[in-house]
Amino acid sequence: MGEENQKPKGAWHTVKPFVNGGTAGMMATCVRIQLGEGSAVQVTKTMLKNEGVRAFYKFLITFAVSSDSKGLSAGLLRQATYTTARLGSFRILTSKATAANDGKPLPLYQKALCGLTAGAIGACFGSPADLALIRMQADSTLPAAQRRNYKNAFDALYRIVAEEGVLALWKGAGPTVVRAMALNMGMLASYDQSVEFFRDNLHFGEATTILESFDAKEERWQLNPEPWDDYTELAFIGPLFLETLTIKGASTVSGFVAAACSLPFDFVKTQIQKMQPDAEGKFPYAGSLDCAMKTLKAGGPLRFYTGFPVYCVRIAPHVMLTWIFLNQIQKVEKGLGL
Repeated sequence: MGEENQKPKGAWHTVKPFVNGGTAGMMATCVRIQLGEGSAVQVTKTMLKNEGVRAFYKFLITFAVSSDSKGLSAGLLRQATYTTARLGSFRILTSKATAANDGKPLPLYQKALCGLTAGAIGACFGSPADLALIRMQADSTLPAAQRRNYKNAFDALYRIVAEEGVLALWKGAGPTVVRAMALNMGMLASYDQSVEFFRDNLHFGEATTILESFDAKEERWQLNPEPWDDYTELAFIGPLFLETLTIKGASTVSGFVAAACSLPFDFVKTQIQKMQPDAEGKFPYAGSLDCAMKTLKAGGPLRFYTGFPVYCVRIAPHVMLTWIFLNQIQKVEKGLGL
């Protein structure tokens, strides 16, 4: 039995965290929270008045390549690169760290370091798609003469290379990487820490962290059966309900922490990527640090958290859905023996 557990698991075992992460991120993007200008309450009232409840969700019915997608194709491409790389990298990094820690749970600071590193790796791969997404979403806010009118993400990438050069795809990559490091430190570390807290301290349910496999969950379940195991109905409903509660609770905490950690960096990143030269060809900011210092001088530290409720409503649900979809994907793979 020991020899069987030690045999190589093949290429699928290596690429699975990357495939699962990217798929979960793309599925979460298909349920897109629609936001505009103003406070969260104002946006909600406007959306309900103009389009009804369906305005809150945009499901992917066909591959979004038209100009009406308003960045959905770029958003999907971004998840296919950025989220694939960051979640896959986080799983590999934490697995290595856990092995070096003799299989013991990682302390929070080690998870945070793994999240920082995974965020940087993901941002390097996802920066071109992120640039296309920012520009496509910003187009509608620009005067008609300044709009780029990209047809879709691939058209945006092609035109950026043709008009500005290959290196322009990584324009603003510095703040993008820093923002991704902050977001993933909050998102990844807080999710695993929350799952462990809900599961081990509050006994809410037997959910797995991103570090664990469902095999580890089953081994734990067999060693420590719950009191309702003797009752067929409760043995299914009880653990299932508590596991769902754990996943949703940890996902909620993860979404909020990710938004709180990343907003200041997102603010700077967006300003850099959206800036355009004036009549004299001069840009408003010399770089990320210049943007941060001018913003701090003009409005103080809280200026970086302008619009936090709307930002949180935009970021947190995507984080939550990513974790929920990822958990369901893992369940399906477990059922298929993958």
